[in-house]
Amino acid sequence: MSSLIPAILLVFVIIYFVPFAIYGSLSGLGWIEKPEGSPARFLVGILVSKLATAVVFVLIFYLAREAFGDRWLLYAFLWWIMFAVGEVGQAIGPKYSWKEAFAGIISETIYCPLAAWTTNWLIKA
Repeated sequence: MSSLIPAILLVFVIIYFVPFAIYGSLSGLGWIEKPEGSPARFLVGILVSKLATAVVFVLIFYLAREAFGDRWLLYAFLWWIMFAVGEVGQAIGPKYSWKEAFAGIISETIYCPLAAWTTNWLIKA
């Protein structure tokens, strides 16, 4: 139980900063557009969303650690499916490009297994 807070914090750092590296690189190359509006407001909105995701990611793993402890990669894959399908759904809608969706899927391909491995490492079954 004492490892929940460190796990949440580390997962938050992973899922907050990996996308910035990917989106930032692609934006710097001119491949995707920078977000509209206030950068500070955008970053705070992402922070709130990613913090909630980190809490739920770790708590579900903690509650199901007997089932996922040895199968953390499966756990990551299940989350990856959800995020990847969400990216496709956003790309179908307005104001989100397929390039942005691709960047999101690249980010999720990196941070889902990294976050699951970190959670498994800190929360043993």
